[in-house]
Amino acid sequence: MTKNKAKNPTSISLTSMLENAYGKIPYNMTNDYMFRAVLQSNNKVLRGLICSLLHLKETEVYSVEITNPVILGEAVHDKEIRLDISLKLNNKSVINLEMQIANKLNWTNRSLLYLSRSFDNLHHGQDYLDIHSAIHIGFLDYTLFPEHPEFYATYKMSNMKNHHIYSDNFVLSVVDLTCIDLATEEDRLYHINDWARLFKATTWEEVKKMAQQNEYLQEASRSIFQFNTDEQMRKLCRDRVEYYQDLRNYERYIKQQDSVIAKLTVEKDAAIAELTAEKDATIAELTAERDATIAELTAERDAAIAALQSQIQSLTDQLQNSPANREPAEK
Repeated sequence: MTKNKAKNPTSISLTSMLENAYGKIPYNMTNDYMFRAVLQSNNKVLRGLICSLLHLKETEVYSVEITNPVILGEAVHDKEIRLDISLKLNNKSVINLEMQIANKLNWTNRSLLYLSRSFDNLHHGQDYLDIHSAIHIGFLDYTLFPEHPEFYATYKMSNMKNHHIYSDNFVLSVVDLTCIDLATEEDRLYHINDWARLFKATTWEEVKKMAQQNEYLQEASRSIFQFNTDEQMRKLCRDRVEYYQDLRNYERYIKQQDSVIAKLTVEKDAAIAELTAEKDATIAELTAERDATIAELTAERDAAIAALQSQIQSLTDQLQNSPANREPAEK
């Protein structure tokens, strides 16, 4: 990973070690454990990221406090542990940051649930005016709405007719790490695209290039390098990779099963359609035979009736013309 392996890492600054780093990064910040480690351990990086995302000046941020810290380096026994970061900004806004690389097809409802929980922050006896604004920001390594791709999207409740914002206190944002090229001029002005490129960087060369953008990205680059040189941290990041790999394998298996089920369903529907067609054809044939038989019998019956009527008429005529039925001649 580095050109010079120092026997005593503490004798060389992280900056100089990073300068000599090259090649592939073992774990970048799309790894949710690395994401958590860098942002929890380095408040300057966290503040810089928040300023970019919320379009704030450094002087506007006087406190950023993580409210759900974890013990970094401690073994994670629950593979489904939530590694999102909850924090308070200036003691008046509740912010939730989350890195998500697997599309579990539930992000819209999931993010709304997390945002609602964050918004529900009043304590007993407090006035509604004391409620803290809630912001949920998700970094997704997939496109949430493929028909509407966007790099950095922000959603607020608004009037459906005139689009008037109902409140600025309930906000959802999504950073699509697969759409960095769609960053707007405003996104670039606040270096949000640079943060995204740093998160996605796969080589130390890319990291060093992003570190040149500003002091916050430089600080983040140092932290990424630091944790990648720590064996325990690499193990924990590797565990997360394996967890998501298992998840992807499971999702692949489910898709395969769905494909098999779909194929069997098509075959079943085709068989049913074939049997239905055969049944309908048989019914139609039997119906035709029945109708023909009925028509034939009806014709025979009508012919027989006609013959009988003719015979009756003939006998009637004979009776009427017989001598016995003639009137006697006048004498």
